[in-house]
Amino acid sequence: MTETYESPLSSRYASGYMLNLFSSDTRYQTWRKLWVALAKAEMKLGLPITEEQVKELEAHVTDIDYECVKQREKEVRHDVMAHVYAYGKVAPSAAGIIHLGATSCYVTDNADLVIYRDGLKYLRGELLKVIANLADFAEEYKALPTLGYTHYQPAQLVTVGKRASLWMQDFLSDLSELDYVIGSMKFLGCRGTTGTEASFVELFEGDSQKIDEMNQMLCKEFDFEECFDVCGQTYPRKVDSRILNCLSSIAQSCYRMANDIRLLQHDRQVEEPFEKNQIGSSAMAYKRNPMRSERICSLSRYLMADALNAPMTASTQWLERTLDDSANRRISMPEGFLCADAVLRLAQNVTDGLHVNEKIVEKTVREYLPFIATENLMMEAVKRGGDRQEIHEIIRKCSMEATAKMKNGEECDLLSRLAAEKEFGLTEAEMNELLSPELYIGRCPEQVQALVDKVRPLLTNVSKESAEINL
Repeated sequence: MTETYESPLSSRYASGYMLNLFSSDTRYQTWRKLWVALAKAEMKLGLPITEEQVKELEAHVTDIDYECVKQREKEVRHDVMAHVYAYGKVAPSAAGIIHLGATSCYVTDNADLVIYRDGLKYLRGELLKVIANLADFAEEYKALPTLGYTHYQPAQLVTVGKRASLWMQDFLSDLSELDYVIGSMKFLGCRGTTGTEASFVELFEGDSQKIDEMNQMLCKEFDFEECFDVCGQTYPRKVDSRILNCLSSIAQSCYRMANDIRLLQHDRQVEEPFEKNQIGSSAMAYKRNPMRSERICSLSRYLMADALNAPMTASTQWLERTLDDSANRRISMPEGFLCADAVLRLAQNVTDGLHVNEKIVEKTVREYLPFIATENLMMEAVKRGGDRQEIHEIIRKCSMEATAKMKNGEECDLLSRLAAEKEFGLTEAEMNELLSPELYIGRCPEQVQALVDKVRPLLTNVSKESAEINL
């Protein structure tokens, strides 16, 4: 236990990978890698920087003296300059050329872009695991009839697998959006205090080609294709908005799926995993609460709300730069990534262990099937010489009467009521022959299989290992 507040996203929910990615060490080591890359590029382009200075910088990327940084920042009230000072202490021969021509956003913004890009790629893998679980589940239950619901009222039959395919399709939409965001990310590069590159015009004596070469070298070093065409001091904050919108989209899909599972677990049709010694309630020992799905919904709400931070920040940037973005981004961006990570880990766990109570599903189908089959029964009665309008009225009247009995806790007797109507022209036995659930699921099996077959090529290298989560 800690004596001070610790974010639950860190202590309970997020993965070790994501916690490491957004750690101080990763951030500040990335700063140092950016300073090394800048010095190396400037050296190659003819500025007075030696190979020995670059090598000394490279040798001290990881040994950050945080106490030195802390003391220096207390004096100068500037985090980047405190880190420049501490870096110069361990690489004294290069102290005078660290950060040459750059402004603070060279390290802060480019490091953020590197971290966000890597975070998105990691989340892509986590999202694919959820899709893989759903593909297996949907295929296994593609032909199992279940009661469909519209307005959460009984409707025509679907299949258990078809319902899962709806969830999977949402996640595939998120995957497309995620791939677009990753594929369109650009690097800030080293552009100067207002994005004009004026300091490098001075350093390279007006040679614009060298400035472009330098930025291309920096892009390549950090695996980006290109820099933004133009910028102010920072990279455009709309990038953050696009990223958090994408994470929010994933949260929306996870929430929708988890909420459906909660409803189905209430009806005892489908259940999330429940461990042998798990306790559902401190007072009601019999309970099996859908706590994982509830947690998905809870964290997803947080992430959807968190995503509102980025558009508000992007819309209020002043001219070339204002600092009212900094404190907000320092919280909202890492927390957004950690939350998305947590939600996807939970979604993996749930989809990997979904249990279908087939007898309950069948019982529910049988209870409502006579109502669902009434259109087919009407057609059969008409084939045997009945009047369509007359038959429709018989079905309407008998359905209302049967429903009233069911609301009074009694069994559905729709078929016997219809059989008692001479004009209907069908016996109860003849009607039962038309009550095979498979006759009422339409193209569900082939719809599911078509989607699964489309998805399989995306899943060839996806690990099936389920995420470990804290209960």
